[in-house]
Amino acid sequence: MRLSLTVVPVEDLQASAAFYRAAFGLTVSVDEPVYVEMRDDAGMRLGLYRRDAWAKLTGRPAASVPPGALAPVELYFTCDELDAAIERIVAAGAEQLSAKSARDWGDECAYFADPTGNV
Repeated sequence: MRLSLTVVPVEDLQASAAFYRAAFGLTVSVDEPVYVEMRDDAGMRLGLYRRDAWAKLTGRPAASVPPGALAPVELYFTCDELDAAIERIVAAGAEQLSAKSARDWGDECAYFADPTGNV
């Protein structure tokens, strides 16, 4: 068994898809009214599912993220040029949560929230 796709529910599908395309250069491979799937050059796949349709799909309510709160999701991207990546993410409209710094686990990173509050 292997992880082949990460899917996160989002409030505004089109705004979230535009954010991920602009921030990370992802290419859209599926574009449906309730679901957009993107991939990077290495084959990583990210799906965005409209929250109300996600609830229909799973048969359970999908909790919304209150304004100013964070979703319990973190997507961890790696890159070769962190400063350039940070500029791109900020230009795409991310909310910066923490500045670039060395972390206890050995990475240097910064944290941001997407339009839905996913980290």
